[in-house]
Amino acid sequence: MSTTVKAAVFPALGAPPEIRDLVLPDPGPGQVLVRIAAAGVCHSDLSLSNGTLAQKWPAVLGHEGAGTVAAVGEGVEDLVPGQQVILNWAPPCRECWFCTNGEPYLCEHALDRTAVPYAELDDGTPVYPGLGCGAFAEATVVPASAVVPLPEGIDPAVAAVLGCAVLTGWGAVRNSAAVREGQSVVVMGLGGVGLAVLQSARLAGARQVIAVDVSPAKEELARSLGATDFLVADERLTKGVRALTGGRGADHVFEVVGSAKVVRSAWSAARRGGTVTVVGVGRHDDEVSFNALELFHQARTLRGCVYGSADPVRDVPLIAEQVRSGDLRLAAMITDEIGLGGLPEAFERMREGRGGRSLVRFGA
Repeated sequence: MSTTVKAAVFPALGAPPEIRDLVLPDPGPGQVLVRIAAAGVCHSDLSLSNGTLAQKWPAVLGHEGAGTVAAVGEGVEDLVPGQQVILNWAPPCRECWFCTNGEPYLCEHALDRTAVPYAELDDGTPVYPGLGCGAFAEATVVPASAVVPLPEGIDPAVAAVLGCAVLTGWGAVRNSAAVREGQSVVVMGLGGVGLAVLQSARLAGARQVIAVDVSPAKEELARSLGATDFLVADERLTKGVRALTGGRGADHVFEVVGSAKVVRSAWSAARRGGTVTVVGVGRHDDEVSFNALELFHQARTLRGCVYGSADPVRDVPLIAEQVRSGDLRLAAMITDEIGLGGLPEAFERMREGRGGRSLVRFGA
């Protein structure tokens, strides 16, 4: 048996998606079939499509999704048809060295599925799932470990952004950087993840949250989500940050763009002894350089951040409490709602740095 659905299929590197019929197998042992209600359009999808991140083709991208379990395979006991879930694009195996040493977000096997076809086109061509999920489709088949039950009280219409943007941004603040009450924070890049970082810094009790973006049009949204200050990313940025932080620079700077130039800018905006957390995904050939003296003299910490150093099973319920209280606003991060046919324009908005999160809706 199989299920045929509409999907945005990316035929090759750099090619725009085509709306095609996708044939999904019934869920096998340990798998679930999920009907997708909505899928966020993440910068990582753009990075897959342009070759910044490796991807086999043809592929259905999309990894930030929410939906309803439609069927379960043999051996799946904790999920039932009709249950609302969000996708987890990096499901930990719970057995490798990283998993057993408290770093499931670095699991050796989290992305194994990306190299294995999961569906076919109607002509029999095998199709690969972007980041193991394939959420730009009406349904997908994933391991049961790749879904997390949606907590009660969360609006399913906006729950998709929990699966990547919020887990990554919230986790970067709470898990990776461990921002403390009263500290100063700079957020460079106000896409979906950056807006989640901004809100999470406010919730962590940051005294000052300085939002930075190339687009002045994002100031109003940034301030509505808790930014105390807004700066345009230009050659005066470092001086602007220092002017707002007593001449020192910020305690924490989050780079949420994925650019060597922005990483250097983030480094310069941090105070001596401060911390720079790189959340954005950059190119492997986009190199950042530091001289030995500044590394010693500035005593700053530069760290990478994969998936917010998060464990969705642990962190989603904690995030849900802040969503239910109204402190963390998911809907405010979504600036564009589209169908599958709107993906090319959504990708263009990301390339140009316009808007926050675009959300693909199904069955509207």
